[in-house]
Amino acid sequence: MHRRLFLLSTAAIFAAPAIAAESFEVTLTEAEWRARLDDLAYRVLREEETERPGTSRLNDEKRAGTYHCAGCDLPAFASDTKYDSGTGWPSFWEPLPNAIGTREDGGLFGARTEVHCRRCGGHFGHVFNDGPKPTGLRYCMNGAALVFKPA
Repeated sequence: MHRRLFLLSTAAIFAAPAIAAESFEVTLTEAEWRARLDDLAYRVLREEETERPGTSRLNDEKRAGTYHCAGCDLPAFASDTKYDSGTGWPSFWEPLPNAIGTREDGGLFGARTEVHCRRCGGHFGHVFNDGPKPTGLRYCMNGAALVFKPA
C-alpha cells in the first residue's frame, strides 16, 4: 500500500506543473476569482470540486437560450443540446464550437475526461460515452460552473 501511495503521489507531482503551465486567455489571481464567484462556483471552477447531484438550479431549466461559463462568460452549451440524463447534473450531448477544452483526469475511480472552459480553464465537469444520438456523448456539467442566459 505504501508503494502504491508513493507512486500515485509522485505521478501527481510531475503532472501538476503541466496543468499549471497551461495558459488561458482569461487569468485572474485567486483573490480576483473569489471576488467574482460565489463560494460554490469558485470551488467547482477553480478547485475542480463537484456539486451534489440534484442540487443545481439548472437541472429543471427548459427555456431556449445559452449556458455560459460562470467564470468568464464564454458561451459553452446551447439549450437545444441539453437533456435529462437522470444523473442529477445538467447534461448536454454537444458543446458550442471552440467553447471547451478537455484533458484526461486520472483519479482513484479510473481515467475520465475532464471538461473545462477553453478561455479561463474553469472546471465544468466530465464527458462520458453514454449519451444520446447524434454524438453518443454526455457532457455531465456542474450547474455552479454555468450561467443560463435566455434567448
